[in-house]
Amino acid sequence: MNFKKLFSITVFAIIVSLPTFANTDPKDKNNEKNEKTIVGVAAANDNFTTLVAAVKAAGLVETLNSDGPFTVFAPINDAFGKLPKGTVESLLKPENKKLLTAILTYHVVAGEFKAKDVLAAIKANNGKFDIKTVQGGTLTASLKDGKVILKDTKGNTSTVIITDVAASNGVVHAIDTVVMPK
Repeated sequence: MNFKKLFSITVFAIIVSLPTFANTDPKDKNNEKNEKTIVGVAAANDNFTTLVAAVKAAGLVETLNSDGPFTVFAPINDAFGKLPKGTVESLLKPENKKLLTAILTYHVVAGEFKAKDVLAAIKANNGKFDIKTVQGGTLTASLKDGKVILKDTKGNTSTVIITDVAASNGVVHAIDTVVMPK
């Protein structure tokens, strides 16, 4: 199984942990104290069905429902659709749980980092900021045309398309491409 497939499953697992996402307006300051966990936010949004399935297959629901706080860069369904045909299905198989877990946890950061924090870190570090993930790898954040871009260890990039979706145990930022660890 290739790493890209595993990464897709990991991202899907992260989405599973975001059930309240669909009912949360990221611009609504009143949503700062959302009662749903990251998994609840993702599960409540039809754009994260693949992620939620992956999170469940990887056995990460309990972890992503824990106190945290966590920041999740959650790939939308279309992000998983960009992976080679059969990748997601392969990653969801029990024998690929370890790879799927690695991919999904590569999308998770310990601590809560809202968009303003990410932007400040990018600016404070000469346009690029390395983010250590729970998986142990690094994502590099930068700006392109006013949008936050994440670069994985393989050189692939993803754009943050929705920011600051509040959860009771952290924050979710939706991304348009699954990022992959080494």
